[in-house]
Amino acid sequence: MNTNNKEKVSQEVFDLYDAYAHNRIDRRIFMEKLSLHAVGGWTITSLLSCVMPKYSEIQIAHDDSRVSSEYIIYNSEKGGGEIKALLSRPAKAQGKLGGVIVVHENRGLNPHIEDVGRRAALAGFISLSPDALTPMGGYPGNDDDGRTLQRQRDKNEMLEDFIAAYEYLKTHPECNGNVGVVGFCFGGWISNMMAVRIPDLKAAVPFYGSQPDSELVPQIQSPLLLQFGELDARVNKGWPAYEEALKNNGKEYTAYIYPNGNHGFHNDTTGRYDKELAQLAWTRTIEFFKKNLK
Repeated sequence: MNTNNKEKVSQEVFDLYDAYAHNRIDRRIFMEKLSLHAVGGWTITSLLSCVMPKYSEIQIAHDDSRVSSEYIIYNSEKGGGEIKALLSRPAKAQGKLGGVIVVHENRGLNPHIEDVGRRAALAGFISLSPDALTPMGGYPGNDDDGRTLQRQRDKNEMLEDFIAAYEYLKTHPECNGNVGVVGFCFGGWISNMMAVRIPDLKAAVPFYGSQPDSELVPQIQSPLLLQFGELDARVNKGWPAYEEALKNNGKEYTAYIYPNGNHGFHNDTTGRYDKELAQLAWTRTIEFFKKNLK
């Protein structure tokens, strides 16, 4: 993602996209409000180009020789039934590996999240990236339709799908049984909730994810690495209460709030991407997994 124009785009544009991407405004209102920012050298087309995803920007191609990937089907009895997922591991892996569940945003298993799954594999893990839209036919090829489909599923039923993914990966013959989770936005909430629901989860890394209710925090056994963007007021407003509950219950956690980071700062296919922050956050994620998934 070329971020050369990022500093020239007003924060209001990024906030407007965030509202649209999280279903707080529809596309008509989004476009109407976006047009108000088409001033100076900016057009609606150029503004859209800065905020909408460009999936040609993925880092590791699906046929990269360093990674072995395949689609598998696992069963989610309490969730959506048969769920499709991308299973990735290093092409020359030897011995059993720590496992990482990669949880998508509120739009299904798009090319960016598949890319993140391959990045985890390249770092030395076996990763599983499920598509919670499988019962709806799977990720439809674009994020707008993906968000529409995901709104038709119950979030707690989808949580069951990712818990089932954990059980699948934990018992996979190439996994050492130590499994963690990383998730983004909706996937950040799922990561927090998997920490609540799975006593044996070894590590959870929510990126800008909504927090569980404070009364659920005593159930958390997993160490947490929590990553937030400073400008993400919508998600960050729930952090003080969550942190207080973590402290009061003696939970193991580390939290980073990245200066001038937007919601989605790790996603290198959109204009919210911040390369420096994303690379630092991912380095911390991999170090955290290496420590806890041995």
